[in-house]
Amino acid sequence: MTMARERLYLFDTTLRDGAQTQGVDFSVHDKRQIALALDKLGIDYIEGGWPGANPTDSAFFADPPRLTRAKFIAFGMTKRPGRSTANDPGLAAVLGAKTDGYCLVGKSWDFHVTLVLGISLEENLALIAESIAAAVKRGGEAMFDAEHFFDGYKANPDYALACAKTALDAGARWIVLCDTNGGALPHEVERIVGDVAKQVPGARLGIHAHNDTENAVANSLAAIRAGARQVQGTLNGLGERCGNANLVSLIPTLMLKDDYAARFETGIAPESLRQLTHTSHLLDELLNRAPDRHAAYVGDSAFAHKGGLHVSAVEKDPRSYEHVVPETVGNRRHILVSDQAGRSNILSRLREAGLELDARHPKLGPLLEEVKEREFAGYAYDGAEASFELLARRMLDTVPDYFKLQSFRVLDERRWNTRGELITLSEATIKIAVGGDSLMTVAEGNGPVNALDAALRKALIPAYPELEEIKLTDYKVRILTPQDGTKAVTRVMIETSDKQESWSTVGVSANVIDASYNALHDSITYKLWRSGRRG
Repeated sequence: MTMARERLYLFDTTLRDGAQTQGVDFSVHDKRQIALALDKLGIDYIEGGWPGANPTDSAFFADPPRLTRAKFIAFGMTKRPGRSTANDPGLAAVLGAKTDGYCLVGKSWDFHVTLVLGISLEENLALIAESIAAAVKRGGEAMFDAEHFFDGYKANPDYALACAKTALDAGARWIVLCDTNGGALPHEVERIVGDVAKQVPGARLGIHAHNDTENAVANSLAAIRAGARQVQGTLNGLGERCGNANLVSLIPTLMLKDDYAARFETGIAPESLRQLTHTSHLLDELLNRAPDRHAAYVGDSAFAHKGGLHVSAVEKDPRSYEHVVPETVGNRRHILVSDQAGRSNILSRLREAGLELDARHPKLGPLLEEVKEREFAGYAYDGAEASFELLARRMLDTVPDYFKLQSFRVLDERRWNTRGELITLSEATIKIAVGGDSLMTVAEGNGPVNALDAALRKALIPAYPELEEIKLTDYKVRILTPQDGTKAVTRVMIETSDKQESWSTVGVSANVIDASYNALHDSITYKLWRSGRRG
């Protein structure tokens, strides 16, 4: 008789805690794209940020993404001392957000209550109770994030437990035990969570681990063993200082390792798990940085084997040096002397684009080689799905040449205007053939790429009026060969949107304007193809 597995709930805080990473600055479009990718993956809760804390989060919560699986959560603090829940602007902004629930952080370390808040321990309990009760009253799920819980428990276990039980009694769905400074070790986490689980039901307990001792994933697994049933973390372990528990490592461990897979189930389906590598790399592309080659499960080197005995053993039985099957997480095996690309990955990406292809299709092999060659040259299709779809359609069938470039020229002029301000103007001239006509247009813009985009669409809109509704929403440049200085190869990623959807395209060149044009060309072509134009 098979024993029923317990449900584990996955809570992602990339958009809030991950945004505190040094050098990370998400735009509203970035946050929306990440949220949709997490939702598609099958994450249970997505924490969008802190409403009212900054203009980006305020704009994001004003127009939240349309999620189909995940619950959208707002983060904030318990009310301030001396104020009622109705008269605290910070709490009001959180509880007024368009979300499915609220995660409120509060003190659980007596040292912080008296030193930082400057109030009595009893008054802090009242803040927790009243704030959680107010969140419960608003509807949706209320969660209490017990800040510095493990330090608080070591110093005063009775008081730390009192904070947790107060939130529970006030109606909190989850009590999340936070290792805020990341200093706890796995054996401590397992012991303390086990103690708490004797008084707070495990089905109401969560863990939020930071990575300051490189133990965030281990601490999360220890908490689950001890009874926690919600685990919080971020994509690729993003987060303040040394980061958070890495969900990209935790998820496959929970789903593929027998000690956990036999006891627990998550909301992620096996077919969705195959999107894990793609989702991890998508985040890196949005952050304009190279993915970690040595990342567990999803890195390019995670299943790489270099010559000699290892390759011989892997060829006979992959289990010799591979702890899981690479394809289960969307990765692939690399035999470094003869790189073996994964057809299953390409087929999966094609299905997402609406292209059903047999694994024995004669053009699949050439497509695979083309993708490999382009990615070696600098293209990145994890963050540019529209360019990937166009590449595939061009090789498998055909995509019309809606227009042909004859030439373009971009000029930048830096000068003083009539008000004595130093300004830079960009002007683009473009010659293209549309149908049987040869056209030349000129346009100015806020920078050379904007001018080039304006000139291109000025020529195309009379023939293709649907282009009137598209706009560029994001533009990123990454230097691929910094050792070449000003001659370096650059990669340009462009995000475009219309009234229905957003899509991303990529261009690569030693000339940043040329790379930008290539990405623009794909963006416009993709829009026309999706609009039903076939000639």
